Amino acid sequence: IINDILDFSKIEAGKLDLEEIPISICDAVEGVGEALAVTARNKNIQLCVYVDPNIPEGVIGDQVRLRQIIFNLGGNAIKFTEQGKVLIRADRIPSNDDTRATIRLQVIDDGIGIPEKAQKSLFQAFSQVDASTTRRFGGTGLGLSICQRLTELMNGEIGVHSVEGEGSTFHVTITFPIAEEHNFK
Repeated sequence: IINDILDFSKIEAGKLDLEEIPISICDAVEGVGEALAVTARNKNIQLCVYVDPNIPEGVIGDQVRLRQIIFNLGGNAIKFTEQGKVLIRADRIPSNDDTRATIRLQVIDDGIGIPEKAQKSLFQAFSQVDASTTRRFGGTGLGLSICQRLTELMNGEIGVHSVEGEGSTFHVTITFPIAEEHNFK
């Protein structure tokens, strides 16, 4: 909670600087999957990870903040899924630009879903679906707001499609410069 509040404060104050170094989308997605695997297993939730083989080995970005977005979305998906599965996936959106790669990250769950009217305020700070959800699942209501602001700092877009009682799909689309050289393996 303290880290969320500190990150949120830095972002709001315009004091959060993003790194621009060669990173691996594959390492970020698979690393988050490994980190969340125990939580999913403890809830008897199937956690799957998929990384499109067309994603370049290296792109220029901030690995820590990208992982933070994926971790928040994946952690929420597991938290709000009582049975079924959670899929974390990364796909390259086709384009004719050989210097940049547009990546769409999705976290798809079989969870409780989000009522349509609550989706409008979902990314606002300290916003949660309702008080009963807060009591039942906990949380501060900062995670999605931080995800949105980090995504915007990366010049990306974030959104959600959800049907109450059927699950949710959170998606983040960011365009990264392709790294000509990388040394992260």
